[in-house]
Amino acid sequence: MDCPSCAGKVETSLGDLDGIARYETRPTAGTVVASYDAATLSARDLVRAIERAGYEVTSVSGDARADIESPAGETTAGDAPESVWRSERAIKTGVSGGVALIGLLVEFVTTGVNAEVASVLGRELFVADLLFLAAVATAGATILRSGYYSLRNRTLDIDLLMSIAIIGALAASLGFGAGLYLEAALLAVLFSVAELLERHSIDRARNSLRELMDLSPDEATVRRDGESVTIPVEDVEIGDVVLVRPGEKIPMDGTVVEGESAVNQAPITGESVPVDKIEGDAVYAGTINESGYLELEVGSEASDNTLSRIVEMVEDAQAAKTEREEFVDRFAARYTPVVVTLAVLTAVVPPLLLTEPVAVELVAGYAHTFPAAWNVWFLYGLTLIVLACPCAFVISTPVSVVSGITSGAKNGVLIKGGNHLEAMGEVEAIAMDKTGTLTRGELTVTDVIPLNGNTEADVLRCARGLEARSEHPIGEAIVEHAADRAIDAPEVRGFESITGKGVEAAVHGTRHYAGKPGLFESLGFDLSHVHAATDGGVVTTKSQQLCERNDCLDLLEGTIPELQSAGKTVVLIGTEDELEGVIAVADELRPEAKATIDRLHDLGVREIVMLTGDNERTARAIATELGVDDYRASLLPEEKVEALEALDDAYGGVAMVGDGVNDAPALATATVGIAMAAAGTDTALETADIALMGDDLSRLPYLYELSHAGNGVIRQNVWASLAAKGLLAVSVPFGLVPVWAAVLVGDAGMTVAITANATRLGRIEPAELLDGVEGTR
Repeated sequence: MDCPSCAGKVETSLGDLDGIARYETRPTAGTVVASYDAATLSARDLVRAIERAGYEVTSVSGDARADIESPAGETTAGDAPESVWRSERAIKTGVSGGVALIGLLVEFVTTGVNAEVASVLGRELFVADLLFLAAVATAGATILRSGYYSLRNRTLDIDLLMSIAIIGALAASLGFGAGLYLEAALLAVLFSVAELLERHSIDRARNSLRELMDLSPDEATVRRDGESVTIPVEDVEIGDVVLVRPGEKIPMDGTVVEGESAVNQAPITGESVPVDKIEGDAVYAGTINESGYLELEVGSEASDNTLSRIVEMVEDAQAAKTEREEFVDRFAARYTPVVVTLAVLTAVVPPLLLTEPVAVELVAGYAHTFPAAWNVWFLYGLTLIVLACPCAFVISTPVSVVSGITSGAKNGVLIKGGNHLEAMGEVEAIAMDKTGTLTRGELTVTDVIPLNGNTEADVLRCARGLEARSEHPIGEAIVEHAADRAIDAPEVRGFESITGKGVEAAVHGTRHYAGKPGLFESLGFDLSHVHAATDGGVVTTKSQQLCERNDCLDLLEGTIPELQSAGKTVVLIGTEDELEGVIAVADELRPEAKATIDRLHDLGVREIVMLTGDNERTARAIATELGVDDYRASLLPEEKVEALEALDDAYGGVAMVGDGVNDAPALATATVGIAMAAAGTDTALETADIALMGDDLSRLPYLYELSHAGNGVIRQNVWASLAAKGLLAVSVPFGLVPVWAAVLVGDAGMTVAITANATRLGRIEPAELLDGVEGTR
């Protein structure tokens, strides 16, 4: 099943079944996905229905796999198909082509041997005619069989159209002496060649997905009852310990329990440099153990590991139609009936109207003589019948989408639908979250400033108690910093989170707060005047004591701005009446962040905006360092959504890059939501439209380049195929298109050209953005 228009007969056959809930043909993958009521239907019923459509079932998966072995023998989804050039049809086509070639030699070269040998229905048959009929019988049997199934399933596809053309040529020759045996033979042989070329081209497009499937080994070595045994990966259970030697592929998702090694994660995340793995680290099926020995505890079944989910999502992505694909389908549904009607009119009307050849001047200096012979117009009609099938046209988009999606998957970018690939290629604005996207998301405490006679330990102790229940990355960094210094957490009661501002709780019976400076300003603090006591401590209350300027610690215009201008986030600790200390937290910028921004600008992105809940000064400092076009600071989650809506209105589409969890509302609002570091993260894989599997921002320019190139290829394929069909169809009445050209150029030639153009997307690779780039803070 190579062409969406040819899949119609499968859909019709399945649709006639009682008990089938849903079915979906995926021609570019060569599969059908069906949901059915097992009480009414069996898997065998589905197989028989598909066979009634003229197709052979080569594998069965899912729940039905245990119920049936396909007629061709059970195969796995990743088995490479037999080469089309060694298939039975290829052999028959070769024989048919040889016989037709001999017929051509007899008719046009060695004419002396082209004697009359028989008479049928009063029509003479010569040696060459018999050879042409033999060629039709050899190559045409498969075509006529497929045409029968198309007619049976009420599908006007290429098989039925070619069957009509071949039968029409033979009928005209035997019944009316039109002498179209050669044309019938050319139709049968050349269409068979065209089908083989098309299947070969589609197989090339499918190979990229098959390569993903082949990444995971079929067997795993596990420890059972104290011994090492090798078993199929399907038999490995959660909790088993798998042994992986140097150079072997890791067969299952799991956690390292013994050993250390460098693991090549490129097949999953696209990372070019192996990642060091030690005890406690996660590893993924399909990655390669480079050097050391590893033992890992299996964390998921083979059917549910990261690689399997990637393959499943890539397969599902092929079913999501782009806007162009929907346009093509609508156009094709009208194109075929219109051209078939024109073919009939071309074969019938001119011979009825013309009693002799008519010369017509079309343009200055050029005239064309239209013949009156009905057999010539009948041949023109047959040629239009051949051109009526939109196969090359309708396959122009899906084959490009498959190539782009599978190319992305092999480079660590999971695109969950052709519609998202197309949408990404149209956006001109990209919004990025700061923490965890432009920065590593690994916050560390850089400064602790005690106030009001407190020590650093006092400030950290209170902060640890307040932040212990917080799930915010800043709170986690403070807790970790205090724990590293063996500072115990005090007793805390009545914890509450103040959305977007901080936290509060009772520490030793007194209500304490930890959060942004704005939180304390809302409590009535004047941060511009904090009195410095004579003993060096700092006293501050809501009634702010008067002081000389040089005796004051100016938090609002001095300390806090200085910390923030260095890209640090400031957290104040205190009660309703006094400040106890200041803690500064910093997040390291990703070393590839600036190079990524520069590359996106080079590729033509008009607006890159950083969105952050951090304060204005910190946001400005980071935005300036990275070179983004704009930034929005101090944003609450709902304000990020509003910022995205404004960007969408301004640019007609916006992509949002975030971590896939904290930024879920923003990712859902954006035209395209892109999640970072999605490998092994269920939430990111499920919520995002596109997932960057590795923790590597440099895949973003690659995605942008791939999507733009993908849209360009789709446009080229759609309009080239449409123009070719249109030009050939218009040229037929002028005698400029022989039937062989209609088959080879209009069908096989365009299919091969379209597929070859689509495979160019596989040659796009991520650029190395980090050459000579040092990490920055």
